[in-house]
Amino acid sequence: MLEIEFRRVNSIAILDLAGTIDIDASNFIENVGWCLENGYKDILCNFASINLVDYAGLSVITIAYKNVLNHKGRIKFVNVPAHVRKILCMVGLNKTFEMYESEESAVNTFHEDRIISDIQKMPLRRRFKRLPIDIGIEFKAKGEEKFHHGKVLNLSAVGLLVFTEEKTYPLGEVLDIKLSLMPKPGVVELKADVVWLVEKEIQPQVYPGMGLEFYKLDSGTQEAIVEFVERNLPLSCL
Repeated sequence: MLEIEFRRVNSIAILDLAGTIDIDASNFIENVGWCLENGYKDILCNFASINLVDYAGLSVITIAYKNVLNHKGRIKFVNVPAHVRKILCMVGLNKTFEMYESEESAVNTFHEDRIISDIQKMPLRRRFKRLPIDIGIEFKAKGEEKFHHGKVLNLSAVGLLVFTEEKTYPLGEVLDIKLSLMPKPGVVELKADVVWLVEKEIQPQVYPGMGLEFYKLDSGTQEAIVEFVERNLPLSCL
C-alpha cells in the first residue's frame, strides 16, 4: 500500500511517499494529477520511506512522469533508496529521472531550471548571439586523464565551435571542458555535449572541429556566459 502526504515549499509540491509502489499504487498518478490541476508544475517526490518498487510500480511512476511532461511541468525525486535506484538502473530510468540526495539541493534545482528556462525563452536574436573569439579550450571525455587542446572560434549562451587537430569525439559524447573567459567570469569548468562535427568538404577552414552544446549548465554560469558574450560583441552585432 502506498501512502502519500502533500506539502509545499514555495511553489513546489512535495509528495512524501511511504510503503510500496506497485500495481495498486494508482493513487500516485492521481496525486500527481491533482498537483498539476491545482497549478503545481514543479513536483518533488520523496522516496525516503519507500520499501519496494516492482516492475508494475515502474509503469505507475512512468505514467505520472509523462503526465507532468505533457503539462510542461517538472518532476524530480529525492532520497531514493539504493534498492530502488538499482531497479531504475536495470531498466535505464536512472538516466531519465532526476534524483537528488537532499531536499534542499533538489528544491534549488527547480529555481535554477526556471532561470535557464527564462534565458531559453529570450528572443532568438539575443539568445543565439554568437561571439567570434579566439581563445584556448581544454577538453576530455569521461575516463580520460589527459586534457586535449583546441581553439574556440565562436561562443554563445548555449554552446561553442571548437577547432582541434588533437582529437574529435563522436556525436553524443559528453566532455569535460575548461574555458578562460577573462576578466570575468574567469576560468570556468563545464560539461558539453558533442552535437555537430565539421565536414571537411563544407568548412575546410575549420576542419577538424566540433560543435558543442553546454550540458546541464547551472543558472549562474549560464548567466555569466550570456553577459560575457554581450559585453564583448562588436557594436555592429548588438
